[in-house]
Amino acid sequence: MASPSARSRRLAAELLRLRETAGLSREQVADRLGWSVSKLWRVETARSRAHHGDVADILDIYQVAGEQRDALTRLAREARRRGWWHSYADVLAEGFDVYVDLEADASAIRTYEAQLVPGLLQTAEYAHAVLTAAWVTIEPEEIDRRVAFRMRRQELITARDKPFQLWAILDEAVLRRVVGDPQVMHAQLQRLAQAARATNITIQVLPFSVGAHIAMLGPFVLLSFPEQGDPDVVYLETDTSSLYLEEAPEIGRYGEIFDHLRATALSPRESIAFLEAVAAEYA
Repeated sequence: MASPSARSRRLAAELLRLRETAGLSREQVADRLGWSVSKLWRVETARSRAHHGDVADILDIYQVAGEQRDALTRLAREARRRGWWHSYADVLAEGFDVYVDLEADASAIRTYEAQLVPGLLQTAEYAHAVLTAAWVTIEPEEIDRRVAFRMRRQELITARDKPFQLWAILDEAVLRRVVGDPQVMHAQLQRLAQAARATNITIQVLPFSVGAHIAMLGPFVLLSFPEQGDPDVVYLETDTSSLYLEEAPEIGRYGEIFDHLRATALSPRESIAFLEAVAAEYA
């Protein structure tokens, strides 16, 4: 069964198509609904899940009736269903539920990290050290909840009938920066070397010897989805906000960046050997 994210994205795409077919601007439709333009934009880009009553009002404007109307109203109800991560809402950063929605629905994730191990590949001890350093003012119990949430996300790699493909390119700095203590780092790098041998996981190390490179401006995540015509999404994160890029030129640019990194980094086999060698330094 499709996830809430998949249903939301299908509904959003259909509502956008109907508006464009009707020849109406976003401003015109928002005015008729008594909404802000930004609210309609969020619905049409699946940033917000529309209530089935709101969808009915939109369909009235587009004069959609019959089986098509019933199907879209039903899809709106299904899209409102909450994912497993709702139980962790108390510790989710503002807007991060949108990313988790996308991650759960992805068929492939490509990521470049410059400072830390990606969350999907972290050990619990490494995650605890990262979160403790990043959230210095919160209580230990909340740190534990955040670690538990991160570990639950990792089930995506192995628990699904068709686990998604994860391709991670890690700057050598990720391996050299001591997070927690040497024991934590030793276990974390061993975990990476083990994960890199899985059929659905590829890890490459970008060594210091490369020097300046195409991704000097920072890390990113590129998500791809199984349904034909469902465009890729680029996710960028800062301390205070999340940015989602969905325009074709933006997606194309980050695809080029990843391909360049992939060609520049150590090969997957060389990377496993490199991970094991650095892990041995922490033993």
